Amino acid sequence: MNPITIITKKRDQQILTTEEIAFIAQGAATGTIPDYQLAAWLMAVYINGLTDQETADLTRAMAESGDRVDLSGLPTPWADKHSTGGVGDKTTIVLLPILAACGLTVVKMSGPGLGKTGGTIDKLASIPGFRTDLTPEQMKAQANHIGIALTGQTPSLAPADKTLYALRDVTATVPCLPLIVSSILSKKIAGGADHVTLDVKCGSGAFMETPAEARRLADALTKVGTAAGLKIRTAVTDMDQPLGRTAGNALEIKEAIRILQGQETGRFRDLCIHLAQITLENCGILADPAFAIDSGAALMKMRQWVTAQGGHPRFSITKSGNPHPTFTKSFTTMNPVGSNQLTPKSSASKSLNSAVDENPKVTPSITPSASKPSSK
Repeated sequence: MNPITIITKKRDQQILTTEEIAFIAQGAATGTIPDYQLAAWLMAVYINGLTDQETADLTRAMAESGDRVDLSGLPTPWADKHSTGGVGDKTTIVLLPILAACGLTVVKMSGPGLGKTGGTIDKLASIPGFRTDLTPEQMKAQANHIGIALTGQTPSLAPADKTLYALRDVTATVPCLPLIVSSILSKKIAGGADHVTLDVKCGSGAFMETPAEARRLADALTKVGTAAGLKIRTAVTDMDQPLGRTAGNALEIKEAIRILQGQETGRFRDLCIHLAQITLENCGILADPAFAIDSGAALMKMRQWVTAQGGHPRFSITKSGNPHPTFTKSFTTMNPVGSNQLTPKSSASKSLNSAVDENPKVTPSITPSASKPSSK
C-alpha cells in the first residue's frame, strides 16, 4: 500500500477503505510513514472531511496501534472523562478525586496542550516530582490501590494518536471534527474505561465556537463512542470566558486544590459537581459530589493521588496563601477506598436502574452565552 495513493484519494474527496486508514495509523505509530506525508494526509482530511465510517475506522485503528489497558480485576465501575479544552480548564484535577471518593475507579490518559488550550498533563507536571509516564501495569496497580491513575501518552498507548496529535498542532489542522473525535475516543478505548463523560467546550476560548458546532461534536462523539461499546455522556459547557479565577499551570493546580478544600465557590465548582453528577448517573451510582468535597474525602483522594505519582505530598495551599503550603483540611470519618457509600448520612447509596439519556446536557449555570449565534 502506498501513502501517496491514500493522500491522493482523500485530496480528491474519495472514501478511504478500512485497510487504508489502518495503514495510515500503523505508519504513524511505527514511523514508517514520514511526517510530511502524514501532514499532507491530515490537511486533506481537514479540507474534505471523513465519513462516519471513516471516523470510526480511524478511531479503532489508532486505539489498536499499541497496547490497551486491561482493567479487569479492578473495582467497578470504570470511568474516564475528557474535556475538549479551553482557557483555565482544570476540571480533571478536581473531578477525578471527587469520582474516586464516590467509589469509582478512574483511569485516564491525557495529552499536552493543543492549540490555544492548556493540557492536564502540563498542569500536573507543575507539581514537583509528579510522574506523567506510568506504564499500563503501574496505572492498574495504582487505580486498584487508591481509585485514580492518570498518565500522559506513552509509546505503548495509542502511539498513532500521539504522532498525529503533535502534527495537528503544527499544521493548522486542530479544529477538524473527525480528527478531534478519533483522537479523543482512541485514547478512551486504549485507556480501558467503559463509562466516559465528555465535556465539549463552546465559545471563543474553545475549538467549537458556536453551540451548533459544539452539539455537532457532542453528537459525533456519542455516535462513534457508542458504536465502539462505550457508555457515553456528553455536556456542552461554556468557554466564552476563562474557567475559574486563574490561568497558568501551577496557578490552576492551586485553584483546583482550593476547590477541594472547600475554599472556593462559583462557576468552576458548579461545573465540576455537574460533571461528577452525570458521570455517577452514567455509572449507575447515587452519591453526592458536593458532600465528597465538604467531607474532605475528595481532598484526601487528591493527596493520595499526588503522593502515589511521586508528587510532593505537601504541594497544596493554605487559607493564608502560604507559598510552601500543606494539605490542611480537617477530615471527617470516611469510607474505605472503593466504597460507594459517600452520601450524607440522611440518604443511602443505591444503584440507578433507570436508563440514562445520552443526549448532550447543558445546565443553566454553564450554558453558552445567549449572545452567541445559535448556528454557524
